[in-house]
Amino acid sequence: MNFLDGSLYTENQQPLIITAAPYAPAWVPSDFPEDIPVTIDQQIQKAVDCYNAGATVLHLHVRELDGKGSKRLSKFNELIAGVRNAVPEMIIQVGGSISFAPETEGAAAKWLSDDTRHMLAELDPKPDQVTVTINTSQMNVVEHWEDDDVKGTSMEDPNVYNAYKEMTVPAQPGWAEEHIRRLNAAGIQSAFQCYNINSFESVERLIRRGVYKGPLVMNWVAIGGGMDAPNIYNLANFLRATPDGAVLTVESSMRNVLPVNMMGIAMGLHVRCGIEDNLWNQSRTRRMSSVEQIEQLVRISREFGRNIATAEEARDISKIGVFYDTVEETLLANGFAPNRNGGTQGFLRKAV
Repeated sequence: MNFLDGSLYTENQQPLIITAAPYAPAWVPSDFPEDIPVTIDQQIQKAVDCYNAGATVLHLHVRELDGKGSKRLSKFNELIAGVRNAVPEMIIQVGGSISFAPETEGAAAKWLSDDTRHMLAELDPKPDQVTVTINTSQMNVVEHWEDDDVKGTSMEDPNVYNAYKEMTVPAQPGWAEEHIRRLNAAGIQSAFQCYNINSFESVERLIRRGVYKGPLVMNWVAIGGGMDAPNIYNLANFLRATPDGAVLTVESSMRNVLPVNMMGIAMGLHVRCGIEDNLWNQSRTRRMSSVEQIEQLVRISREFGRNIATAEEARDISKIGVFYDTVEETLLANGFAPNRNGGTQGFLRKAV
């Protein structure tokens, strides 16, 4: 991205899109009973509350009545339908893991099988986005957590903690290509989860090869543990590669969430918050609900002078429902340099 003179003036920035992640599949209801919804009606109401607070994107997972993260796509269909009816303007973004919560005590935290995750393209009603990870990676989500972050929660159990410490993201090249094709065919936007510059470069190659022909919507996921650490050097490195036409949301974990989001707000990027990412206020004197986290970002953004995106603006910025006909059109729309004409095309133009 280019940061020209005046790029930090809010009149030259897009309105802020806030993504809410309130369903928190890694936590159990007893970890934050005041804020973790369990019934479908409660989960729908949570979406409404987040929307009313200022979030226009809902990162969606589902719980069963026993409080565990649901792995049943029928439950996703039920919640998507309920949210669509209650807040039809909100962008629904389904988490591509479905649920990585351990099945039983002592079991591993792991993403569901390749074939199961492909079925996200068959959700009915269909979501606006599904998050797509690129490149198999370690996902040690607890690496940047402190002992006090898990005090009084289910994560104090060493078996649970270690399950998340040892988690990996399966995202092999063949799976990613097939997954994107299925989402494209269903008219669902791929929201790419980029853990570092390597995963971004792989996304760029998928675009240059014609696997993905749509708007480049990404999260920079800075949680350590196999992914970028949340610091200005890693963010700057990522931004130098990101084309001007991309829509980039910053994402982190625990008490890194707020400072990373403040950098994102100041720089004209977009933000994500919610108890999936963080349970605490900055002094860690109390837990902070998803709605409170959204309201905090709204206040901060307004202090900067930056407007909060309406649902209509968020859909327009993210180009929901837009796909392109050719590789060349996709590159141009997203702000990439065109593919090389003639000569050796190399790996960027390898047929798939």
